[in-house]
Amino acid sequence: MSPRIYILIGLAVCAAGPAKACYADYRAKMDNPLRLHYGVIDLPETACSIDAATPLVSARLAAVGWQLLQIVSIFGSDDLASRRSDAGSYFLRF
Repeated sequence: MSPRIYILIGLAVCAAGPAKACYADYRAKMDNPLRLHYGVIDLPETACSIDAATPLVSARLAAVGWQLLQIVSIFGSDDLASRRSDAGSYFLRF
């Protein structure tokens, strides 16, 4: 095979690259007594929009008694570290 083939294959692999993760930051509540929290949750690649993430995040939170109030934003791994301290114990918990 020609060296060009290997170069083209290498470029194709690099261009495809690994799938980038996406995350959502959200607000949730639990009643009796009222409790609120802000958290960060990881999402599959298929749910990297607010519309797609809302039912998924809502179901994950509901499974442990929380009600989703709002998805604040969807973001990539580059912005993950900046939200860690704000989310506290709810950072990637669900």
